[in-house]
Amino acid sequence: MTRRVRIANHSLKVPGSPQARRLLGAALIIGGILGFLPVLGFWMVPLGLIILSIDSARVRRWRRQIEVKHGAWLKQRFPRLAGLLGLSNNGNGKKKPGPSANRS
Repeated sequence: MTRRVRIANHSLKVPGSPQARRLLGAALIIGGILGFLPVLGFWMVPLGLIILSIDSARVRRWRRQIEVKHGAWLKQRFPRLAGLLGLSNNGNGKKKPGPSANRS
């Protein structure tokens, strides 16, 4: 069984085995730390943490706290970008109607 991880409006398949997910997450984090080398990048660290958060309650809690904190900041400062990333404006996953929605 494959699992899926949701990042913004995209969904990625990850291995179904917990050992394979841990190995993949650790490999991404280690590769991200070596991000100054060619081919590897610092983008690998957050992706590795997201994959590890499937099986680790501690990492999942940490990821959700960051997501809530930065999501609120993003919605306040850049509402259009927050909407493009799939962050809801009213808490229930639906976008608020704009001012032109009430006009006839």
